[in-house]
Amino acid sequence: METIAFYDARPYDRTWFDRLNSAYRIRYIERAFSPETAREASGCRAMVAFVNDRLDEASLKAAHDVGVRLICMRCAGYNNVDLAAAEKLGLTVTTAANYSPHAVAEHAMALTLALNRHLHVSFRRTRAFDFTLHGLTGFDLYGKTAGIVGTGRIGRAYERICRGFDMRTIAYDPFPAPESGIQYVSLDELLFESDVISLHCPLTPESRHMIGEKELRRMKRSALLINTSRGALIDSRALLDALRRGEIRGAALDVYEKESGVFYHDTSESSDRDESLSLLVTLPNAIVTAHQGFLTDEALSEIAASVLTTLDQFFSGHTPAAAVTKRLQFA
Repeated sequence: METIAFYDARPYDRTWFDRLNSAYRIRYIERAFSPETAREASGCRAMVAFVNDRLDEASLKAAHDVGVRLICMRCAGYNNVDLAAAEKLGLTVTTAANYSPHAVAEHAMALTLALNRHLHVSFRRTRAFDFTLHGLTGFDLYGKTAGIVGTGRIGRAYERICRGFDMRTIAYDPFPAPESGIQYVSLDELLFESDVISLHCPLTPESRHMIGEKELRRMKRSALLINTSRGALIDSRALLDALRRGEIRGAALDVYEKESGVFYHDTSESSDRDESLSLLVTLPNAIVTAHQGFLTDEALSEIAASVLTTLDQFFSGHTPAAAVTKRLQFA
């Protein structure tokens, strides 16, 4: 029976992997993957990693040196993986891209509603028995324009939710979804016309900081910005400045560009904190959640099933369907 090294393990991960797995020994490791923790995968030909694990060239070489040949990402993105280094080492890298798009899309809408109606501010007030309403005015989503940046499965799911609120929807994507019926416009037009802008695209060198100072100034002063994709799509310093100056109405983030080592950890006792994040979480026109858009029973079960299917394919000598690298090595 093959042993699988499972990094950055949390109780909610174990629930579904333990429930669905019957073919592998899983070595759960609470620490994130890095060159320093790679030795904990010794004796394992496959490992499971997560969104904020360090998978640069040094880490991948360390994994290869202790015998790892397959790296299963239990998330849709792989921007934290040096694919060129993986190819060079003969490592197969896979993703779990096909888990429930509804989980993230619904979280994006939850953030949209909470930000618009100031639920986070109201919650804090009522806990202190302050039931005043000043500063809590929102706007009707009905008839407003939702701009969706990225129309993969999650983006399209969010677009359908917006249409359920009788919103007008427009989208920007360099690779439009064929026969989707979605109205595509340029990014510049989307920023100018939208009342709600929601990001649903991967992080690439081209999309890094696609929302910066210039783009924020192009938005309506009444606009809401939602990001449930990758933190570095937004220049966080530019966003902080725009929120403090009132250049946009508000922002809700489930991701942050420097979240590694912070998100998924309790850092409440730490004094070494990112300055922009520390300020963002205090603003009344900002909401930050802990990269939890995927956190539903349905998504977790589908992620576990996807990873286990990938392991079955790999160890039976087949190229996994979810592979994002070309080379395959078993020895």
